[in-house]
Amino acid sequence: MMLLENVKRHLTRPVWINADILPGPNGNSRVVDAKPFIDTVTSFFPDVTFSLGWTTGWHPEKVNEGYSWTMVKEMEYICSELNQPVTFPVRAALIRQSCSQLLWLLQKSNRYSLTVWTGKNDNYSIEDLLCIRDHFDRKQVFYDILEPQNHEFKQAIGLKS
Repeated sequence: MMLLENVKRHLTRPVWINADILPGPNGNSRVVDAKPFIDTVTSFFPDVTFSLGWTTGWHPEKVNEGYSWTMVKEMEYICSELNQPVTFPVRAALIRQSCSQLLWLLQKSNRYSLTVWTGKNDNYSIEDLLCIRDHFDRKQVFYDILEPQNHEFKQAIGLKS
């Protein structure tokens, strides 16, 4: 935070700061304690966009559970008191099994969005990404997708890379 504070006056773009604050599907990494993290970030950057997520994992040989109702309700409870925009980084390979939960979460506030990201060895299809695009408000979804799927996705939706 101190490093960002030193360059704060030179920043011309919005600042997004990310932390995994809750355990998520197949997640076994430690989480960041939400309250101290949010309080510290807000004290330095009151206009920040929070990127608050879940620790997740992906196992190609197992059935991978999605984001549960308990997970999204706990996240909404934490974020409901915030004034800043919040994007929820969600793993592309886990969204299909979590559509109802994530749609519910986005409907709780117009400050909320999703950032769909992909793990290097995750198993998901372009159809999964198209499903997200078809079922969610496009203004509430950002994509952070690795190649070659990013190129294939852009082709599928008619964008030139």
